[in-house]
Amino acid sequence: MLAFFPLPLEAHDSVAAPRRSWDIFCQVIDNFGDVGVCWRAAAELVARGQTVRLWMDDASALQWMAPTPHPAGLTVHAWPTQLGDALTDIGAGVGDVVVEAFGCEIPAPFVQAIADRAAAGQAPVWINLEYLSAEDYVARCHRLPSRLMSGPAAGLTRWFFYPGFTADTGGLLAEQDLPTRQAAFDRAGWRTARGLQAGDYAISLFCYEPPALAELLAQLQPGPHSAEWQPRLLLTPGRATAAVDAAMQAQPDFKNIASHVLSICPQPQFDEMLWACDLNLVRGEDSLVRALWAGQPMVWHIYPQHDNAHHAKLNAFLDWLQAPGSLRSFHHAWNGMAAPSTLPLLTPQLLREWQACMLAARQRLRAQTGLIGQLLQFVAEKS
Repeated sequence: MLAFFPLPLEAHDSVAAPRRSWDIFCQVIDNFGDVGVCWRAAAELVARGQTVRLWMDDASALQWMAPTPHPAGLTVHAWPTQLGDALTDIGAGVGDVVVEAFGCEIPAPFVQAIADRAAAGQAPVWINLEYLSAEDYVARCHRLPSRLMSGPAAGLTRWFFYPGFTADTGGLLAEQDLPTRQAAFDRAGWRTARGLQAGDYAISLFCYEPPALAELLAQLQPGPHSAEWQPRLLLTPGRATAAVDAAMQAQPDFKNIASHVLSICPQPQFDEMLWACDLNLVRGEDSLVRALWAGQPMVWHIYPQHDNAHHAKLNAFLDWLQAPGSLRSFHHAWNGMAAPSTLPLLTPQLLREWQACMLAARQRLRAQTGLIGQLLQFVAEKS
């Protein structure tokens, strides 16, 4: 079992900002990532004294990801489908800040309401919050204006805001109380409750259908492992469990692998799983960021795109991470960029090497202002 190193407790990213109202719009494309990022952003803005209305076209995942009661100051609204709905829900008017998450197209009635507010001399700060990437274009495009050329809001400006991994980008989302939560986490108790023994190496699996899944499972079968290497697979519900079930149907020997199926859980408990495990195989944007803050070895199953644009995105992340060769090779095999047979053999020594890489990366991130702090600074600058 690897050690767990909580984040330092010193004050960080304490940007002071006046109370403002925010409208955040989110349309669900990926399974949980879009919802997860928008909810965490909304909740952290509220924790820092803002009020937020979160508009979603599919908020069903919040039932388990962020059960009620929601924090005071944060309300969730259904995506308006017609003019009457939108005008009713706008209520007191458009917020001081409007955020389009991941390039979604906000409803036409809101665009009109934004234009009306601007005509009254109170234009909101209008932000297009983009996807996370370590590619070079992010720093070039971060904070760039985009003037609308047509429609009721013609002449107004939207601003591109790019999360990222370096100081010249929008940073990563982290709660101010994250170090306190990590420091208070009962890791031994968490592992015992899932049937883990003291020497087990816990491997969490949250993925799509990785091309090298069978190769990983073959490594985890009972066999002549070293006395130190006792892997235990923890399966998250949904596609990860389904993928493993399918692999076990194809290869019955895999049913002998020591595994535990986890329950669906709210975001804070998902974070704790990442802190408790010795290797986290994660997918999507939100869980990538959470795995980085965990500081434990991790592998990212990036969202696949039909034109393989995700290959450059993954390599840019690995470059920023300063990933050792074995971690880079694992990512490439796991994501179908290299033959599954090239998947490196997991060992305790390999995981310790990967953990050193993760802790160094986390330290670099910690030296930067996070996404929420930068958003607050940006809005203050443009208001």
